Amino acid sequence: MAQILAHNLKSAATWGSGGASYDTVSQSIADAIDHVVNRIWPQPGERILDVATGTGWTARRLSNRGAKVTGIDIGEGVIEAAKLIAPEIDFKVGDAEALEFPDQSFDCVTSTFGVMFVSRPEAAAAELARVTRKGGRLGLLTWLPGSAVEEIFQTMRPYMPPPPGNPPPSPFAWGREGRVRELLGDTFDLAFEPGTTVLRMPSGQTVWDIFVTGYGPTKTLAASLDPERRTALQRDFIAMHEKHRSPVGLAMPRDYLCTIGTRK
Repeated sequence: MAQILAHNLKSAATWGSGGASYDTVSQSIADAIDHVVNRIWPQPGERILDVATGTGWTARRLSNRGAKVTGIDIGEGVIEAAKLIAPEIDFKVGDAEALEFPDQSFDCVTSTFGVMFVSRPEAAAAELARVTRKGGRLGLLTWLPGSAVEEIFQTMRPYMPPPPGNPPPSPFAWGREGRVRELLGDTFDLAFEPGTTVLRMPSGQTVWDIFVTGYGPTKTLAASLDPERRTALQRDFIAMHEKHRSPVGLAMPRDYLCTIGTRK
């Protein structure tokens, strides 16, 4: 339990560190977020929980459809920013593995590239099911294994400390239909749809500047390195993105899985 608590505290500091700048990162996946919002088709007055909401990009999309939205995230910094951006939405600091809400509190639960990063997937999956009412809906977006987003983490990995003796499972396992069925198939009727969102930026340097400012894992890692290793990380990060250059800038496809569920 102490190890789990320590990991969650570290995760909270990491994911919250981007603060308001994380909203620019979310903007780059806005089309994917619209994908899942259109698949769950929120109705005015519906109670919707957005888990691992970040600065609330998905929560704002849902609220714009008239839903009564609650957004939770383990990172205090991004929740503070979310409250400033959209004070009309109920944003809270919260842990996806131990949600504070009563059973069947929501008509729909969403998580866009968020819940996949929990340390205990089974616990988080059980919580998603618990707070969704019978007949309610689930909408998830998760990055595929082998996607360009996993390549970003592979680029950063050589600069990270050695993993703990019992590391959490890969978040990219949530991108496999079979794994999602293992986690949620007993409690939801599930359907899947693949998608691709394309990161279009002027250059790898632009992506670095955005991520080192607003993306918690990149920002935290860069801040932990001495100047020489930070420069090397920056070089490798930029080079990885420059592989996706087009004649007018970067165009990096990022494949994801859209999961839509109905609570049994």
